[in-house]
Amino acid sequence: MDRERRASIPTGMLAFFFHDLCFKTEAHSFPDPFMNAVVDPNGPKLVNIASNPVPQGARVGFFRTQDKVQLRYALWPKSEGKHRGTICLVQGRTEFIEKYFETIEDFRRRGFSVATFDWRGQGGSDRLIPGKLGYVDRFEDYWCDLRSFHGEILLPDCPPPYYLVGHSMGGLASLFAAINDRLMFDRVFLSAPMLALDGQPLSMQGMARVCEALSFFGLGRLPVSRGADRPQFKANFPGNPLTSDLNRYMRSVDLLEAQPSLEVGAPTIRWAAAAMGAMAEAGRDEFPARVRIPLLMLAAARDEVVSTSAIEHLGLQMRTGRHAVIAGARHELFMENDMIRGQVLAAFDAFITEQS
Repeated sequence: MDRERRASIPTGMLAFFFHDLCFKTEAHSFPDPFMNAVVDPNGPKLVNIASNPVPQGARVGFFRTQDKVQLRYALWPKSEGKHRGTICLVQGRTEFIEKYFETIEDFRRRGFSVATFDWRGQGGSDRLIPGKLGYVDRFEDYWCDLRSFHGEILLPDCPPPYYLVGHSMGGLASLFAAINDRLMFDRVFLSAPMLALDGQPLSMQGMARVCEALSFFGLGRLPVSRGADRPQFKANFPGNPLTSDLNRYMRSVDLLEAQPSLEVGAPTIRWAAAAMGAMAEAGRDEFPARVRIPLLMLAAARDEVVSTSAIEHLGLQMRTGRHAVIAGARHELFMENDMIRGQVLAAFDAFITEQS
């Protein structure tokens, strides 16, 4: 209850709240946003259903990462307003491009082109092991995905400046991207980044060591799960940890029913070892000083998937970053009800749109 009281931030105050981070980005002049990607007409497609139509102007394709993993990507030009650059949108664990169509349209109406892709092991990208379990060898492999996307697709095919928007697992990967190469993106906007998991019997470092040991003994492909990881079905909506909005919740259900191949199941022990190790690194005392570009993290006050207190702790330690906690929100901030999404987009506008 105390967290929700201190987290309530009137929407009209967001621009003032983020004033410290509002360093104007140098303007770039382009007659029109351009997209140069050559897309195979027989290549990947996007799932189009009545409750979630594909935004007009999509260009879809595959690209290969530096370590030869094939990933599905999609590009959209801006739809309204002056050109403001490109949003590079990266998703959370189990997610896929189609889930973000509504948010993609929100960005396009603000004058942004949008570029996004499915991480390795999920969505329409290469699966790394048979079946639907979530798997990755090393968390650094997600950095390989993002770095390859930046070099192969974003730089040649999308108009600058570039802004990184990441959710949950994608938020943690985005943090490491900001540290590894602070010239890739002008600003970073994170939704409920996966910095730690509450309710674990050991610290993130301790959990990583346990999972690494299990992986060493050949158990890395076995599943692990929590109540927060339960699959999305209509019957699971009451009390779900993701969103309070039934229509947006059911949109994800409809997408998976239309294209079951998009589904990702429980994470494996190997994935947990990689993710816990990355979260442990993000929790080290020296980590905040390594973040040296403007960065804003939004946390959900009612998050049961990732640790809100870990986001608050990092937000208070960063020199070029800030955080805010959205009262009443569950984990998937971009999939929440209209009132909560309004606050999220107001924060995005204050931090990125009005500075571009």
